[in-house]
Amino acid sequence: MHPSVHARANPDKAAIIVAETGEAISYGELDAASNRAAQLFRSHGLGHEDVVAFMLDNTPHYYGLTWGAQRAGLRYVCISSRLTQDETDYILENSGAKILVVSASLAAAAQQLTTGIKRFAMGGAIPGYESWEDAVAAMPATPVADERAGVDMLYSSGTTGRPKGVRVPLPEDPAIDAVNSLVMLASAVFQINSDSIYLSPAPLYHAAPLRWSMTIHRLGGTVVLMKKFDPEAALAHIETYRVNSSQWVPTHFVRMLKLPDDVRTRYDTSSLKVAIHAAAPCPVPVKQAMIDWWGPVLFEYYAGSEGNGMTFISSPDWLTHKGSVGRPILGTVHIMGEDNETELGPDEEGAVFFESENVFEYHGDNEKTASSRNSKGWSTLGDVGKVDEEGFLYLTDRKSFMIISGGVNIYPQEIENHLVTHPKVADVAVVGGPHDEMGEEVIAVIQPANMADATEELRDELIAYAREKLSGVKIPRRIDFLEALPRHDTGKLYKRLLRDQYWEKAKAEA
Repeated sequence: MHPSVHARANPDKAAIIVAETGEAISYGELDAASNRAAQLFRSHGLGHEDVVAFMLDNTPHYYGLTWGAQRAGLRYVCISSRLTQDETDYILENSGAKILVVSASLAAAAQQLTTGIKRFAMGGAIPGYESWEDAVAAMPATPVADERAGVDMLYSSGTTGRPKGVRVPLPEDPAIDAVNSLVMLASAVFQINSDSIYLSPAPLYHAAPLRWSMTIHRLGGTVVLMKKFDPEAALAHIETYRVNSSQWVPTHFVRMLKLPDDVRTRYDTSSLKVAIHAAAPCPVPVKQAMIDWWGPVLFEYYAGSEGNGMTFISSPDWLTHKGSVGRPILGTVHIMGEDNETELGPDEEGAVFFESENVFEYHGDNEKTASSRNSKGWSTLGDVGKVDEEGFLYLTDRKSFMIISGGVNIYPQEIENHLVTHPKVADVAVVGGPHDEMGEEVIAVIQPANMADATEELRDELIAYAREKLSGVKIPRRIDFLEALPRHDTGKLYKRLLRDQYWEKAKAEA
């Protein structure tokens, strides 16, 4: 399955609709755009396995680039528009990207980049960047001679704070229309097909929105793309476009549930048959409220960009196994002891490993790749959990103290490494604390060099200091002071002791 197949069979059908404006791109237009993009990549000497990078707002033209890269056998890196210049330059250099395409609306950030690669601006002008539209207009809308299936290479932060590129092999079957595991899953489990009208409310640089919406194109459905999430607007779009499938993160649910009752009941959401969610654990009361509202249409999965395994749970199963993320549908789940070698029994908590034929590596980081495996070749995303007698997985901890705020993964180490360089800071620990809307918030616990400096002025100073190097999602929402952080004589920081205090206090006050 591939959008080019649907372009030949039904060229006028809408492949993409912009939710806010109704602007539509047909399968025929998407096919032509992806061919021109592939031709342009070839004209600049890019061949199979080469890398291109995109830093774009949510635009329907995003897909012309990703499908163009896919049919040219390239690896395509989708970069968050919220990263700092340092972070973006690092990804461009680490990935080996040879071409960068940036939204003109991101001109201020684009002009700060220092990596010397070929650059194009989309949707307007950026000084020093060529026009993407002018460049592709000169390209033929026919397939390149050596079409071959490519794949994304998405970056997520590692425990060292540096983004890590998840590199998987190019598909063994080089055919661009070869069926992959996500297509089979979407079709068999979620009943997604050519009649699907899929609402995509999240940024396309995230793995799930990108991969799921491209899967809709493989199956011949229509993607209704939101430029930016708004809770009431999302409900209105479901009604307007008769959306029957969708993909969310728990923060979306929280924001929609916080709408006044008369607003929530104003819109007809009865067309919705599938509401997929992942990216972060969904609080039990939030998921229960969504099922009460939308009906048993919520489908949850647990997986990572690494693609090493996946669990799945339907609403009926969740109602009898509240808090579970389901049973495996890709790979086999094993719960391992502290040595990552001893397998534990039912309801015993340990590291979650997947036994799977799918392989991945962290690009340019052999040590991190090796640390994700055990001697059996099973791999882990670093999460902790347990499996019950029926085989349902429950996640009981986060990987390496990762903070998940609004569905975005935030790793504390990068924040700590920056804040500790401030002259008035002796030590720092960053943890995730409870937040009603975002799930978690970033909390920086600071040991000042002098406790006399533990003032509101220092808080303001540290926030400003953080903004100099860190992207917005990583800025602490709260800064607390301690005379000494809980460290072992070896230097190990007992971060869990700090984190648990915030969660236990919130639980006690609930």
